[in-house]
Amino acid sequence: MSAVADPTPLPEPSGARAAAATGIAPPVIDVVIPVHNEEAQLAASVRRVLDALDRLPWTYRVTIADNASTDQTSVIARRLSHEHPEVRVEHLAEKGRGRALKQAWGRSGSDVLVYMDVDLSTDLDALLPLVAPLISGHSDLAIGSRLAGSSRVQRGLKRELISRSYNLILRRTLRVGFSDAQCGFKAIRRDAARELLPLVHDQQWFFDTELLTVAERAGLRIHEVPVDWVDDPDSRVDIVRTALDDLRGVVRLGASLARGRLPLREVGERLGRVSAEAGTGRLGLQVAMFLVVGVLSTIAYAALYLGLRQVTGAMEANLLALLLTAVANTAANRRWSFGVQGPEGRLRHQLQGLAVFALGLGFTSAVLWAMPRTHPTLEVVALTGANLLVTVLRFVAMKAWIFVRPSRDTARHEQGRDARR
Repeated sequence: MSAVADPTPLPEPSGARAAAATGIAPPVIDVVIPVHNEEAQLAASVRRVLDALDRLPWTYRVTIADNASTDQTSVIARRLSHEHPEVRVEHLAEKGRGRALKQAWGRSGSDVLVYMDVDLSTDLDALLPLVAPLISGHSDLAIGSRLAGSSRVQRGLKRELISRSYNLILRRTLRVGFSDAQCGFKAIRRDAARELLPLVHDQQWFFDTELLTVAERAGLRIHEVPVDWVDDPDSRVDIVRTALDDLRGVVRLGASLARGRLPLREVGERLGRVSAEAGTGRLGLQVAMFLVVGVLSTIAYAALYLGLRQVTGAMEANLLALLLTAVANTAANRRWSFGVQGPEGRLRHQLQGLAVFALGLGFTSAVLWAMPRTHPTLEVVALTGANLLVTVLRFVAMKAWIFVRPSRDTARHEQGRDARR
């Protein structure tokens, strides 16, 4: 069964309600530690996290998300919350790391929401570079990466092979750009979490991968931090079962993305991080539509050139045919390849398209100038070949320059500049 967005709204942030009632702002950072039957190491780990947070210049809280523990974990968690005012406890009736994060993050009023495993396999010196890009607003999510070149990792061969194979599968199937999906050391801005969490279906270990993939497809910025990581020899994670569940999640998520069932464009636009390609969310579809428009433009160019060549010289016919097809090409790609609709920016897009047209005209004119005078049919064959190179340039320009929408910060800056004028 294909997954759809979870229609259940997230709860109102408890921190935000408390802040409204007391006049005290919620802490900037909320570190969530999901636990299930972790009575042996919970207290020591929480105290280590508190010590690391004390070294940061921002206010903080530690949230223990108790995943239906049956040992003394809940008792120890409550004791820690009484000993340390910065610690709070969330209780869940069902197991699931994704379920715990979805509840704890959804209820938090903090600006930056962090997740880390209770075993603290990741060196906490990486906490500052993890949260700083999110607090500054530069990035929307941040992840620790054990596969970065400068990371130092100690783990067994079996886990190493499984981790690298899994991330390779993600890059080949879901075409993701991040390097390490499953490192238990991540952070997200609260505004991004409020948009993304309802779209994440998985409640278990695939939660991380699904969240990151949806975020990346929506155009959000993911910052990667190299980490020092030491494998926990007492880990109770069933590696084989988790790997199989993850592979099933990859198939489900890939099918959902291919059908375009997630509102990725809307999410990106609301967060001010989207470029025009999020209208389709799939580079392959963009390229396919661009090629269709390009073929039609090439046929139109050839027909126009041959017709105009009967009444004008080669240079004039090339100029007019390129100009007419360039205007039509920009309009068609704007609508069908990059999903941009409405009058806003239409004139600017055409002017930028004409700038690319000028480069194409210069290149094709140089081809004509270098050719010996010959039959118009041979001329159009040579020009068509030259236009194939121009087509590649046009796609790159449209994707990276013409149809990229400014972020909300840039837009506000431009509006403020116009107002000052």
